[in-house]
Amino acid sequence: MMDALTIATSLVKQFEGCSLKPYTCPAGFWTIGYGNTVTADGRPVTDFTPPLTQEGADALLQQTLQNVQKQVAKLVKVPLAPQQEGALLSLTYNIGIGNLDGSTLLRYLNSGKYMQAADQFLRWNKAGGRVLNGLTRRRQAERKLFMEGIS
Repeated sequence: MMDALTIATSLVKQFEGCSLKPYTCPAGFWTIGYGNTVTADGRPVTDFTPPLTQEGADALLQQTLQNVQKQVAKLVKVPLAPQQEGALLSLTYNIGIGNLDGSTLLRYLNSGKYMQAADQFLRWNKAGGRVLNGLTRRRQAERKLFMEGIS
């Protein structure tokens, strides 16, 4: 059984793709690597951010996911299987901890309503107010993985 960070890393790499140079994402944010909006030292990515090496992009992803994992652990009050945690880390990496914190998904989850929480993944498929096919596919994959952890 893979651990949650390995699962999340695989999901993020599958759906984010990697750019070693800064670019604007569909939601209009400057990003680099696997969709990071900040650099390793915590500065926002801009068009002046220096390019990364592949090793740098991988290290930044790991650093960010480890940080996301710590933040998610503070919010989630119920036990999670590794698949559930991995799916939740992938989602939170993409939408941000603030959005997770105020979400219906988190309320359902912390109430022990795992199935209802799983269905909430599908609601997070928009960027800039528009439904994106890539986000729809990602949320379906995250939900499927999350549901594997429901006994």
